[in-house]
Amino acid sequence: MKKIRFTAIILLFCLLIALPGLALAVKEPEAVSLWERRKLQQFPALSAQSLVSGSFTADFDKFIADQFPLRNGLRRLKAQILFGLYRQKDNGGIYISGGSASKLDPVINESSVAHFTGRINDIYDTYLKGTDCRVFYSVIPDKNCFLAPSGGYPHFDYSELTGKIDTAFSHMEKIDLMGLLEAEDYYTTDTHWRQEAIADAAQTIRTALGIGELPEFEKVSLGDFYGVYYGQSALPLPPDELIYLTNSELEDCTVFLAEKGETGKIYATEKYAGMDPYDIFLSGAVALAEITNPHGDKNRELVIFRDSFGSSLAPLLVSGYGKVTLVDTRYIAPDMIGDFLQFDSQDVLFIYSTLLINDSSTLK
Repeated sequence: MKKIRFTAIILLFCLLIALPGLALAVKEPEAVSLWERRKLQQFPALSAQSLVSGSFTADFDKFIADQFPLRNGLRRLKAQILFGLYRQKDNGGIYISGGSASKLDPVINESSVAHFTGRINDIYDTYLKGTDCRVFYSVIPDKNCFLAPSGGYPHFDYSELTGKIDTAFSHMEKIDLMGLLEAEDYYTTDTHWRQEAIADAAQTIRTALGIGELPEFEKVSLGDFYGVYYGQSALPLPPDELIYLTNSELEDCTVFLAEKGETGKIYATEKYAGMDPYDIFLSGAVALAEITNPHGDKNRELVIFRDSFGSSLAPLLVSGYGKVTLVDTRYIAPDMIGDFLQFDSQDVLFIYSTLLINDSSTLK
C-alpha cells in the first residue's frame, strides 16, 4: 500500500512538472502582451551559430518566461501575495497609493537631465536662435510628484529638478504647471494625465501663447481603459475611463503623419482596440504630426516639441492656430528636423514630463 502511494506521489509530481511543458508545446505563442504593452519572445531560430554563440539558449529562456501557460494568472497571484500577505509596499518598483498605481523614481539622474537639456539646447541653437520665434518651455510633473510624498515613498526633489531645467533654459520663457495639477488629474492605472482633467494647465499655456480662452468641448467616452501600470503591477485594479474632448473645430482638422505619409484625424479612435488605447490621441508615438485647422488663424503656427503627454494636450491648443506641428525627437533625429520645418516666426513650445527628463536615453 505504501509503495502504491509512493508511486502515485512520484507520478503526480512528474505530471505536474511535465504538464506546463506539454501545454507550452501545443499552445499557440502569443505575439504581444496587452498587460505589459510589449511584444513577447517567439520561439528562436535554431542554427549551429545560435547554439555556439549561446543566443538560442538565452532567447529560449525568454521564450519560456514570456509564453509560460497561465503566466498572467501566476503574476497576479504573486503580486497579491506580496502586497496582501507579506505587506510589501511595491512589486517590481510599482506601488499603489491612494488607489493609483505608479512607479518608484527616487533619485535625480544627473546625466539624464544633462542629456535632455543638452539635446533641447542643440535644437534651439540650430533652428531657433536668431529667428523671430517666440520660444517657451514647460515641465509636466509625473504623478509621483503627488503620490510618493503622501504615501511615504522615496522620491526626488522636484523643485531641484525644475531648478536645473530653469537654469539650462534661461533663454526661453517658462510656463509653470507645477501648481496646477494633482494626483486626480492622472489615470490611476497609467502614467499619463487625463485630457478632461487638465483644463487649468491648458488654459495657462494658452494664456502664455496669447490664444485666448479654452473653447467649449464635448466629452466622448470610449469605455474602460487599462493603463500600463495595470499590467506591470499585475493587480486587479479597477479600470479608468478613456475620455476625449472634441468640438466641431477639432472634427474639421486633419492630421498629416509625415513618417507614414498618411492623413487622419486628431482622435484615431480605431486605436482604442490596440495595444495602447492612449494612442487614440494623435495616433500615438509618431515622429512628426502636422495638424491643419481650417478655422484657425492661417498666419499663426505652433510647433510643439514633446513626449507622449503632448498628444492629449495638443488638441486643447489647436484653436487660434492655422497649423500645429508636433515633433517627437525620440523618433526623429534633430538634424532631420530642417527637412520638414523652416523656423521664422512661429510659436515654439518645448514640453516634456519629468518621466522623460529623468530617463532621457530615448531622445535622439
